[in-house]
Amino acid sequence: MRKNTEDQELKKVLQTIIESLQWKKGERIIDLDLTHLNTTICRHFVICNAESTTQVKALAKFVEEKMNDIHKMKPFHKEGLDNAQWVLLDFADVIVHIFQEPYRRFYNLEELWADGIKRDIKD
Repeated sequence: MRKNTEDQELKKVLQTIIESLQWKKGERIIDLDLTHLNTTICRHFVICNAESTTQVKALAKFVEEKMNDIHKMKPFHKEGLDNAQWVLLDFADVIVHIFQEPYRRFYNLEELWADGIKRDIKD
């Protein structure tokens, strides 16, 4: 029964993150499910990109605010806010990656973690 409750909570967390990114116009949002991989550092990556450093920061801030408001969760770790080319927000089971487009293409996490199950999020 506990696993079912944890899975439901994870779905709610993912929904909050994805809806927050959509609300602030994050682009090409994907959920990369890594649960079936035994070597992963989390259960999901949520990846999106933005047009500018200002939008990257706004997306990160909004996700943080919504996660705190709804789930009383703050990121365990965050980085990249100074230059806002790639911001990472670590919520334990879910790591959020917010890129400027050229950096998303360069680092290509979708290809690097190609064994994950990719779900494209519609706008």
